[in-house]
Amino acid sequence: MRVRLVAGSALMLFLELALIRWTGSNVVHLAYFSNFVLLGSFLGIGVGFLRAGRSPGRPYASLFALTALVWFVLSFPVTINRSGSDVIYFTAVALEGPPAWAVLPVIFLAVAAVLMGPAQLVAECFADLARLDAYRWDLVGSLLGIGVFTALSFLYAPPVVWGVIVAVVYPALLAPRGWLRRMLVVVPALALVAMLAAESSVPQTLWSPYSKLTWRAAAWYGHQGTHITSNGVPHQSVWDAGYRLAESPFYGYPYTRTPANPHRDVLIVGAGTGTDVAIALAKGATRVDAVEIDPRLKELGDERNPDHPYSDPRVHVHVDDGRAFLSSTSREYDLILFALPDSLTLVPGQGALRLESYLFTREAFESAREHLREGGAFAMYNFYRERWLVDRLAGTAASVFGHSPCLDVPSQAGQLAVMTVGLSEAGQTCEARWQDRSSVAPATDDRPFLYLREARIPGLHLAVLGMILAASLLVVRMFGGPLRQMRPYGDLVLLGAAFMLLETKSITGFALLFGTTWVVNAVVFAGVLVAVLAAVEVTRRFRTPAPPVLFGLLFAGLALAWLVPQPWLLALPVPLRAVAAVAIAFLPVFTANIIFARRFEGTADATTAFGANLLGAMLGGCLEYLGLATGYHFLLLVAALLYLAAFAAGRRAAPV
Repeated sequence: MRVRLVAGSALMLFLELALIRWTGSNVVHLAYFSNFVLLGSFLGIGVGFLRAGRSPGRPYASLFALTALVWFVLSFPVTINRSGSDVIYFTAVALEGPPAWAVLPVIFLAVAAVLMGPAQLVAECFADLARLDAYRWDLVGSLLGIGVFTALSFLYAPPVVWGVIVAVVYPALLAPRGWLRRMLVVVPALALVAMLAAESSVPQTLWSPYSKLTWRAAAWYGHQGTHITSNGVPHQSVWDAGYRLAESPFYGYPYTRTPANPHRDVLIVGAGTGTDVAIALAKGATRVDAVEIDPRLKELGDERNPDHPYSDPRVHVHVDDGRAFLSSTSREYDLILFALPDSLTLVPGQGALRLESYLFTREAFESAREHLREGGAFAMYNFYRERWLVDRLAGTAASVFGHSPCLDVPSQAGQLAVMTVGLSEAGQTCEARWQDRSSVAPATDDRPFLYLREARIPGLHLAVLGMILAASLLVVRMFGGPLRQMRPYGDLVLLGAAFMLLETKSITGFALLFGTTWVVNAVVFAGVLVAVLAAVEVTRRFRTPAPPVLFGLLFAGLALAWLVPQPWLLALPVPLRAVAAVAIAFLPVFTANIIFARRFEGTADATTAFGANLLGAMLGGCLEYLGLATGYHFLLLVAALLYLAAFAAGRRAAPV
């Protein structure tokens, strides 16, 4: 039974991570709603627990739902309708494929249907074991699922590998008897693997830990190049430096606008396939630190860049998050360049935080300024598409450096703009300067939402969240049974919602302190589960304080997290920063889960109680979007209010 529980829990979390990763690679809409799949997963798992013991049949339908979802996404992908572009377009552009209102509901409900089956199998194990014994083995399985998916990410495994794992493990858990039931498992499993194998075998397609990369060779007047698409979005074009400077002179503006700068030491964030690195070398750089978050893009640069800049001994490559590199290096530079660092990729499981979000905050610009030597300069360029966005970034640079940057707008198409600002005003020579014509506030580390003009929740997000909540109530009522069965566990719903906000705050906080890389994200997810497992073991083995004392400790931990400023943590050396961040983030996580474990141990109906907690986590995922208007720090206050409400509700719940 315990082996079955561990395998089922591992499958659940593995499926959740794989669906988040895979659907986002084929549906551009999910670049703006990456936690959409996460919320669907919570709904499906919660309903699966509610169905345990109430549904007489085996959950064969989930495997059919997964196969149907894969068919739908592969048959109706949503991509950017633009060819030959070397930038990422992150706002409204022409799309190929169904509109968001047609695609997102299908994916949300399909994901819920997929996770419902494994959850029901796990819940059946819960019913046969002691409460905390079942919970700890569920956590062990979840850690196993994260470990397997992390290992496959490290190996750049294509989706067919994920499909094979699911096609083997899920039928083994179902253990069908009789040829008809075996066919109900074998047919969809084979179809699933076949579709993913076809996708994985497409020529010139690579899978990185972040995205699905496709490339094609190009030629123009004797120059050989490569066009690269990431997750269906035209991403980069690779040409030799001489042709690139002749065809697009703006690549050279950071150098021509700083003529007195020797440009010997250059830092390039968003180095990609190496075009900007080759240009820096052509401009006389004697050392280039090239920072690129995606290792597969760097490998494409090794293979496809005609200048082979990454083979030059003057170039030092760092596969890392740009902000994390700035916070960990002590080097100073003549020029720091943010070169098109647009991922169109959100941190997995988070609704608004993109891989590059912390690069464009006021604090990030201050960090860049601190790494410039005397006479140095900072520059960035992109196709910003909105003038207010140019004004936000230029205004941020002006406030940090104390004077207006040079602003070159060589093309109104896509609002191409190059901003160059010297450490001192004498260090820049401008044809045109930025003129303050906007009151758009800078992005900050607390609200790192560069592409959100105002501090509010956009109407599109509110509409989608409303749809999620309405659909969830309907699904719970149709498949999970009457809502009144969860009435005794209202405090567990609140605990689930609050914990989800704690997890969000932990992920975003660690992303700022250590980078938005997939490794950091995996470690944080695993760390949260380890803290939860430790809380369960403490509850099982020791006598824990009464709930009022535990809630007091929890609120003390939340107060500590509220009072310790992030800039103070960022200023610490990396080892000490890690110790302090873990202590501050995981103290409330640990205490909150002792509270949950005590309450869960005394429940009359384990599966209904656990399902209610998971549905509460889905509610917390919706509340996460409050951060768009208030900033992430405010989520600690929301979590505290939810925990206070849970404490009040729990005092009325009679333990068994």
